[in-house]
Amino acid sequence: MSGQEIPITASILYDLVACPHRVTMDAFADPKERDEVSPFVQLLWDRGHAHEIDVMAGLSVPFLDLSGYSGEEKEAQTLAAIERGEPLIYSGRITANGLLGIPDLLRLENGGYIAGDIKSGAGEEGASDDEEGKPKLSYAVQLGLYTDILERLGKSAGRRAFIWDVNREEVTYDFEAVYGKRNPHRLWDDYQECLNETRAIVSRTVSTLPAYSSACKNCVWYSACLKRLEDANDLTLIFNLGRSKRDVMIDRIATLRDLSEINPDGFVTDKSGKTIFSGIKVDSLRKFQARAKLAVTKDSKPYLTSPVTLPGVQRELFFDIEVDPMRDICYLHGFVERYEGAEQYHAFFAEQPNAASEEQAFAAAWKFLQDRQPCAIYYYSKYERTIYRKLQAKYPAVCSAEDIEALFSAPATVDLLYDVVTKATEWPTKDYSLKTLAKFLGFGWRDTHPSGAASIEWFDRWIQTGDVNIRQRILDYNEDDCIATRVLLDGIRAMAN
Repeated sequence: MSGQEIPITASILYDLVACPHRVTMDAFADPKERDEVSPFVQLLWDRGHAHEIDVMAGLSVPFLDLSGYSGEEKEAQTLAAIERGEPLIYSGRITANGLLGIPDLLRLENGGYIAGDIKSGAGEEGASDDEEGKPKLSYAVQLGLYTDILERLGKSAGRRAFIWDVNREEVTYDFEAVYGKRNPHRLWDDYQECLNETRAIVSRTVSTLPAYSSACKNCVWYSACLKRLEDANDLTLIFNLGRSKRDVMIDRIATLRDLSEINPDGFVTDKSGKTIFSGIKVDSLRKFQARAKLAVTKDSKPYLTSPVTLPGVQRELFFDIEVDPMRDICYLHGFVERYEGAEQYHAFFAEQPNAASEEQAFAAAWKFLQDRQPCAIYYYSKYERTIYRKLQAKYPAVCSAEDIEALFSAPATVDLLYDVVTKATEWPTKDYSLKTLAKFLGFGWRDTHPSGAASIEWFDRWIQTGDVNIRQRILDYNEDDCIATRVLLDGIRAMAN
C-alpha cells in the first residue's frame, strides 16, 4: 500500500500522540515483526467496547444505531441520516479528502452536527482539588478529525465536540478556545499539527525513528523497535533522555558511544549553563554522559553520586499496592516485613471489586502499618502515596488526611525511586524501573511476564472466574515486587561499602 492510499483515521492520530514511529511501523513495517497483543491491552479494548455498549443500552433518548453496518454501506447510511436530520447517530462513518472517521456519536445541533466519543476513562487529565482538568490530546485529535470531516462535508455545527466519560458525564472539547492570555494556541492548532505530521509520515515525506519510553512495553512493535534502538546505540536507551532530547542532540551526538566521549563544556553557550541543545543545560548533559559511559562499558557497575542516609530502624516494611484504574479500585496492599533476620509477606486483598471490599482491605492494611510502628517503610515511586491519599478521601473513617501525610513525610518512610535512586545513584540500565534495577541485581520474578498491567488483567479474570490459582498468581507477583524493593535497598546499601 502506498502512502497516498492510507486514509488518516482517528486511531492513527491517537497513536501519533503516543509515538510517531508507531504510525510508521503500522503503515510500512513487516507484520511478521509484530508482537502478540498483550492480554492487558486486549482487556482495555474489551472493557472499552463493553462500556460503550452499556452506555448506549442505558441511554434515555432515541438514537439511530448504525453499528450493524460496515464500510461503504455504513457511510451511505450515515450520510442519508445526516440529510434526514436524525437527532443522534450512533456508530456512523464519514470521509472527506483522505480523512476517515467512525465517531461513536454524531449529534444534531443548530442545523449541523458535532461529534462525540464514549470513553471508559476520564474525559480530561490533570484534574485536582485545586485545578480543573484539561482536554486529553489523544482524545482531542480523534474528535478533531471528526469535526474536520464534518466541516469539509459542510455539515458541522462548529469546532466543538464532546466525550462521554467513564462516569457517563459529558465533557466538552472546545477547539477554538485559547489556552491562555499569554498563549494564543488553540486545541484546533494542536489537531492541525498532528494531522500534518501524520500526513507527512504516511506519504513518506518525513521519516521517524523509534525512541525508548515506558509506554513501549505494551506496544506490538516493542521487540522490533528495541532491537533497532540497540543496534543503533540510540540515545534514548539512557534513563530520562527521551525522544525530544535525542532529536535536538542527534545531529551532533548520534550514539551512546558518541555521548560517552564528548566534552560537555564544549557545548556550553553562556554562563547560565545553557548548551547549544535547546532545553538541555550542561549539568544535564554531564549526567547523560555519565550514564552513556556506564551503558557502553562492559560489566559496568552502579554507583552512588552522593552519600545516602537511610533509616536506622530494625523493623523494615517493603510496600507495594495493586490498582485497577478502570474499576477505580485498589485491590491489594502487600508488605514484606523484615525483622531480626526473618522475612514474612502480609497481604490485604479486596475480594470483590466494590467499595466495601476496598475499604476493608485499606483498613486492614492501615491497622497493620500502625501495629508495626516503629518501623522503616520503603516503597518505589509516588504512586503509593497518591493512592493512599485518594483512599483516605474515599474512606475517612479509616484514618485522617493528617495521618496519611504524617506517614509518608516521616523520616523513616522512604520513596526509593525519588528519594534515593534518581537523586544519588547511577545505573547501567536503559530505565530505572523497579523490575529493571532488581533484575540487574540478580532478582527474578516467579512469573514469566510480570507487570502491573498483567496483574490488572489477572484480577479481572479472578473476578470473572473465582479461580484460586489466579488469585495466588496476583499475590505471588505482589510479594515479588515487595522483595524486589528489599533487594534494591540492599544493593544501594552495598554501594556505600
